[in-house]
Amino acid sequence: MKILHDKMDGIFGYRQMTLHINRKFEEKLNHKRIYRLMVVAGLRSVIRVKRKPYRRSTPQYVAENRLNREFTAGKPNEKWVTDVTELKYGQSKAYLSAIRDLYDGSIVSYVLGHTNNNQLVFKTLDQATVLLDGEHPLIHSDRGFQYTSKGFKHKIDAAKMTQSMSRVGRCIDNGPMESFFGTLKCEKYYLHKYKTFEELSLAIDEYIHFYNHDRYQKRLNGLSPMEYRAKAA
Repeated sequence: MKILHDKMDGIFGYRQMTLHINRKFEEKLNHKRIYRLMVVAGLRSVIRVKRKPYRRSTPQYVAENRLNREFTAGKPNEKWVTDVTELKYGQSKAYLSAIRDLYDGSIVSYVLGHTNNNQLVFKTLDQATVLLDGEHPLIHSDRGFQYTSKGFKHKIDAAKMTQSMSRVGRCIDNGPMESFFGTLKCEKYYLHKYKTFEELSLAIDEYIHFYNHDRYQKRLNGLSPMEYRAKAA
């Protein structure tokens, strides 16, 4: 079985393995036995891997969609949007949490982590709120478990911010954040392969700096987000 596994680049599951073993040795081994032996030998198909069933968490707090797809802002730190996206490096996964200002489209704060958890989102929010100077933005997100947690609500209240959430199944309610992640992936992430977390982290740092400071946008009168923001100041 190990020889077959290596020869076929690990694509055989227990069904194909059973067929090949039985034909090779002219046996009638049960597929359940082959499955048990593959588990003992640590052999597993690299394709069609069964995923653990997703368990919906019960929201501890849900906010109305106060943003209501009004994706323009009259001044900096008036409306923020936030989300988390999954990225890969080597055989592992990383998660990028970011907050975007709808006034100029700039990325106010971001954190790349190994785990998609509350601390990833809380750290992103903490980085953003320390930059505030008396402003109290509206912050919009989807209904992910981090954003519906009591901990996130406590931080929002402490900063005297207004919380807004997308409606169920309406990704477009958080369109600007989805748009940024799509742009980042097309212009940077998909163009390279990242072997380590450090390589991926450096690429994210480089791209977000470029996006904020050197990516000129027509809707900002040909300015970069930070140039447009500086004019407002």
